[in-house]
Amino acid sequence: MSDEPPAAEQYFAERPRSRSARRELRFLYRGELLSFAVDAGVFASHGLDPGTALLIEHLALEDGARVLDLGCGWGAVGVAAAKSSPHGRVVLTDVNRRAARLAVENLARNRVGNAEVRVGQLFEPVAGERFDLIASNPPFHAGRDTVLDLLSQAPEHLAPGGRLLLVGKGSQGIRFYQAWLADRWGAGLRVVGRGSGYRVLDVPSATPSSEAVKKPTLLLGLPPKKDGGARARSRPRVRASESVRTGE
Repeated sequence: MSDEPPAAEQYFAERPRSRSARRELRFLYRGELLSFAVDAGVFASHGLDPGTALLIEHLALEDGARVLDLGCGWGAVGVAAAKSSPHGRVVLTDVNRRAARLAVENLARNRVGNAEVRVGQLFEPVAGERFDLIASNPPFHAGRDTVLDLLSQAPEHLAPGGRLLLVGKGSQGIRFYQAWLADRWGAGLRVVGRGSGYRVLDVPSATPSSEAVKKPTLLLGLPPKKDGGARARSRPRVRASESVRTGE
């Protein structure tokens, strides 16, 4: 099935307007059969898309890692990360409130107790926090500016020795983003996975330069942002142990 939702679905919108059409799917991860509820109006509502599957295959986590699943959708990456690092901590975020509710449900379905879900745009829900791994299948359909905003903010949310793990395919411009990252983050970038036209980029936090990240803004004659890591959250936090009180 296609991994791309119809344009009308707007899976990166806060409140999708498509009618609910829930279904259940399962996939095997490290010998455990995981179960998920999915729904219309959320990315990959028909099943695990090949890009996300490739990303999951290359998580390569140490137990105890702190992980951010950025743009979690119904929670496949976040659940896999929590299973892979049972003594770690995983934060799943998405601007789509329907997706956030599904992610909370799916953490419970798979008996995950070391993760939580938060609602908000990009890094707003984790302002001031740092992670050992940021994993993302970005909302490419939201536009290049949104993806570049994500990539520009990522360094300030990576702990020393942390990594950004990004997946995308040629038609989504992944080669452009690979070149953009290599130019600003240095030679540490590696392509760690390929398949079905997708590639997984692994970018370590040791190489990015704060000046390199800010350079495009300075070239425009604009002052760099101050206190970028201390912005207040504009969305409520949603934890796996709580019901999601975010009506559509």
